[in-house]
Amino acid sequence: MEESFPFKYSLLEYLFTLLGLVCFLVDIALDIWTVVSFYQDGAYVYMTVMIVLLLGSSVLLQVFSWLWYSDSLETNLETKVEEFANRHILIKPLHFLQLGVYLRYAGVIEISTTRFLQKTNSFTEGVAVYLNHDLQMLRLFEAFSESAPQLIIMICRILQSGELELNTGLKILSSAAAIAFTVAMYHRNMRSFLQEKRKMSWLSTGVYFLWNLLLIIPRVTALALFCSVLPCYIIAHFLSLWMLLVLGVWSQKTDHMESPGWEWLYRATIGLIWYFSWFNVSTGNIKLKTIVYYSVMGLDTMMLLGFWCWKVFEYTGCWSSLNPYVVIPTLLGFHVAGILLKIIYYRWFHPNCDEQKIAKPVEQPNIRQGAAFYNMATDSLESDTVDATLAQPVTAVLKRGRNMAANFF
Repeated sequence: MEESFPFKYSLLEYLFTLLGLVCFLVDIALDIWTVVSFYQDGAYVYMTVMIVLLLGSSVLLQVFSWLWYSDSLETNLETKVEEFANRHILIKPLHFLQLGVYLRYAGVIEISTTRFLQKTNSFTEGVAVYLNHDLQMLRLFEAFSESAPQLIIMICRILQSGELELNTGLKILSSAAAIAFTVAMYHRNMRSFLQEKRKMSWLSTGVYFLWNLLLIIPRVTALALFCSVLPCYIIAHFLSLWMLLVLGVWSQKTDHMESPGWEWLYRATIGLIWYFSWFNVSTGNIKLKTIVYYSVMGLDTMMLLGFWCWKVFEYTGCWSSLNPYVVIPTLLGFHVAGILLKIIYYRWFHPNCDEQKIAKPVEQPNIRQGAAFYNMATDSLESDTVDATLAQPVTAVLKRGRNMAANFF
């Protein structure tokens, strides 16, 4: 596929791409270390839950990655590493071996390195945007299917073992920051779909990161506190609320996947994200949907903290350093501060844009390659120059990117 605009890549963005790969590898090493630590401490229940989370999250990512690759295997894959894997029929085996995400990272790194070092347009921006968008979305799925539940387990384990110290508190904060950073990087990737507002300042990204962090901390902490005193009820709480959230996603009439059956997997995954944080999946009255979501989740968080406060006085150990009359107002204060900062972000920093101004992909015949390529009709003038008789249905990768950009902006 080709795109009608060049791939512009700064040093900072290139470094963030490399940092993402490094963090991904470090995260795997830390996961293995955590499982081994639970085994050495005799915490077999925690170890089992961790293994289930790791395997479940990995399988989820590989399924989505394979489905999205399947949508584009009939067209020419742009990167050499992907072409090599496809030519030798390795894409499906790599995903079966839980290595599909590494293949995507290799493709993004190849494009980024080629453009940054050679300073040429060997790859157009459309190629990089869509490859990076799918990779960032997989990282987002991983953050809420693996990292957020792991953080709850870590906090719960610390509370029950009475090892609440400064260094453990810093570990918890850094883990929450990593989740918020993943969310911020995904939404920063969305800026590439705006032709007239490509520059999203790092200040706006910082504000976006901060309000997500302020909202994720109280939510995850409340779940961990509830789990620490009523561990048998956390699964019932998750399933009941998650099913309600999935129905909420279904009511938005999402159309992200090619198959209606796989669309339900996408809705189930979004429901999992909503269990921890808001993620817009449709256009329409976003303010009303946001108000309803935060009202429901705010009440749920207060309910979790209320149950913890009710049961906490039956416990000893590290609980002596946790005064509910201090913890609960502090967490609610974080939540309110996050809401206020989110309002500030959308009032002054969010690059609002009419949906019609988001780059629209149009498929046209390419005589030189004997295959199809895609032009971006970015404004009304360019749209008038596109022959409507040549337009064909857009591919799934283009539809996914544009739909998510329309939801975000």
